[in-house]
Amino acid sequence: MENMPQIPPLPPTIVDARFSDLGGWLEFYRQADLPVLRHTAHELERLRETAENVNGRALSAIILRDPLMTLRVLGFIEKNRGKRQDTDITTIERALMMIGIGPFFNAFQDLPLVEDRLKGHPKALLGLLKVIARARKAAFWARDWAALRHDLSTDEVIVATLLHDYAEILMWCFAPALATQVKDRQTQDRTLRSVAIQAEVYGIPLYELKLALAEEWHLPELLTSLMDAENAAQPRVRNVKLAVDLARHSANGWDDAALPDDYTAIADLLRVNEPTIKKRIGVPEPQPEPDAAAAADASRSSAD
Repeated sequence: MENMPQIPPLPPTIVDARFSDLGGWLEFYRQADLPVLRHTAHELERLRETAENVNGRALSAIILRDPLMTLRVLGFIEKNRGKRQDTDITTIERALMMIGIGPFFNAFQDLPLVEDRLKGHPKALLGLLKVIARARKAAFWARDWAALRHDLSTDEVIVATLLHDYAEILMWCFAPALATQVKDRQTQDRTLRSVAIQAEVYGIPLYELKLALAEEWHLPELLTSLMDAENAAQPRVRNVKLAVDLARHSANGWDDAALPDDYTAIADLLRVNEPTIKKRIGVPEPQPEPDAAAAADASRSSAD
């Protein structure tokens, strides 16, 4: 019995209660097996059938619609970093070039699915999908603005924006009850600061977890710096942050009180006027107030 091989523990799946400190969360996520969206897995399987004809651009487009799959690819590159590789891979297309299309499909098979993980937590699954939709929208805007700014690598800005809120995404996946509690508290009282709610429910603010996991997982330093608001003096970081802020605030409705400040900041970054920014973003035109007399006539006609 003493010589029997030890069976490695299964990766953790769901956390029901918070850890006491950042170290506890780091230890948990150190072992976690990140799931991906079912749609991502289906799309990869579709392309696998004709792998010899798949190009990196098409494959990259699928990966970049899923922040969790993006994290998996970046983590894979880091774990398989060659001794001669002294530069970080900061875009998914470059990562695929390093891995190779065939080896990629060999390495990424039978992926765990978000929908299976959260089968018993429908409210959390909805919350997760909303955050991912928000991340996609932010990445779309960030790419557009980076192009307007003639950024030399818009793909780096896209990846950083997509992953900006990955700590929140992870909590929806692995601590659904806690994530739901945070969201409920935010909905009940919008005056409460998110950082304070996170610290109370999770035991830590999520920005601390994001930066600590970036270091733990050896995410590219450039991407980490682009996701860190402390570097907001840099135009590329502001590009990321403002896209994330706009996506978060507009998700509350186009009447969110924070949006006017967003428009001003974006206009300043891009050096264009606010009407141009609103049109480019797709802000709906304000509807005119109904004429009082017309409204009264309509009310009388309805009564008749």
